[in-house]
Amino acid sequence: MAHANDSDARQPLNLAVLTVSDTRGPENDTSGDYLQQAAEADGHDVVRREIVVDDMYKIRAIVAQWVADDAVHAVLITGGTGFTSRDSTPEAVAPLFDKEIVGYGELFRAVSYEEIGTSTIQSRTIAGVSNRTLIFCIPGSTGACRTAWGRIISEQLDSRHKPCNFVEMVRRRG
Repeated sequence: MAHANDSDARQPLNLAVLTVSDTRGPENDTSGDYLQQAAEADGHDVVRREIVVDDMYKIRAIVAQWVADDAVHAVLITGGTGFTSRDSTPEAVAPLFDKEIVGYGELFRAVSYEEIGTSTIQSRTIAGVSNRTLIFCIPGSTGACRTAWGRIISEQLDSRHKPCNFVEMVRRRG
C-alpha cells in the first residue's frame, strides 16, 4: 500500500459537509461534526456546512450550488444512502456527476465488511466528480463516516499520497 510522501507539503482543500437527515439538527449532527473535525485535523478547511431533509430535489439543489462555487473543492455528504423509501442521496447526486468514481463504493463496502459484515451490502454509497468538484456520499452513521474518512477519503484528499490522489484535479480550478 502506498502512503503519503513526507517530503511534499500537503495542499489543503476547501470542503463542504452536507448532512442528509429527517431527524438531525445542529445539536445532534454527530456524523457532520465528525467529518468536519476529521477534515480540519487533516489541514483542510470546511467552508460550507448544512443539514437538509432527505428530499432528492433539496439535496440536489444544495450540491449543485456547491459544485458551481469555485471555493468548494470537495463535498462530503452523510446520510440518505440506505434502502428505505426516504433514502434518496444517490438519486439526488448521480445526475450531477461528470464522472462516477466507481471504485469508491466498491472499496467502501470492502472495508466496511471488515467492521459490520454483510450489512454493508445495504450501503448505496457513491462518489463522483462534478465541475472538478469531488463528491463523496457516505452512510449516515458516525461509524461509517469514520470508516470512509479514515480508510479512503483522507488519503485521496492528501496531495502527498502516491501513486495518485484527487488533489491535482481539483487544484486546477480558477
